[in-house]
Amino acid sequence: MSAIRLLVLGAVRRHGRAHGYQVRNDLEDWGAPEWSNAKPGSIYHALKAMAKQGLLIAHDVAPSEAGGPPRTEYELTAAGEDEYFRLLRESLSAHDQKVDVLTAGVGFLVDLPRAEAVALLERRVEALRAWREEIRRHWTPSEGEDWGHIAEIMGMWLHTAESGEAWARGLIERLRGGAYVMAGEEPERGREAGPSGA
Repeated sequence: MSAIRLLVLGAVRRHGRAHGYQVRNDLEDWGAPEWSNAKPGSIYHALKAMAKQGLLIAHDVAPSEAGGPPRTEYELTAAGEDEYFRLLRESLSAHDQKVDVLTAGVGFLVDLPRAEAVALLERRVEALRAWREEIRRHWTPSEGEDWGHIAEIMGMWLHTAESGEAWARGLIERLRGGAYVMAGEEPERGREAGPSGA
């Protein structure tokens, strides 16, 4: 999975309708070009490609009275909404995604109901635990066996699985404890919305 599809669909969805510059500006504000492939060219390409795929509707908007070229605003279709939530759920539950996909998913986590987000993260924890056990079973040197520096790769994988599991468990506990305003919930008085607009 590519993070750019999830990022662009999520950014458009936040606005209801958005033109490419708004999407680009949002993703730059979130630092996405630093941790993903969300560069200006890939953002505009993704918008056009997903419009051709029927995930977005392209609306031509007249230029402003101040001048400038007309802009195209994009809006999610029903298929785009389905794809957005499919990608979001997969980003949070699948352990074998690249870190930019997980990062994008965490950025849109609050678009899910609390119980569903917890269930997806629990699935991620279970997948990481199974991966850790598989590494130990098949990719760890036997007693007295010397793999040299190649054993460092297995150590890195184990560390990645363990730290990923610990992080996910921590997020699950924070969500169970009421952290963040999730889909379908009313914000508490005095609680400010985060950068995701929740």
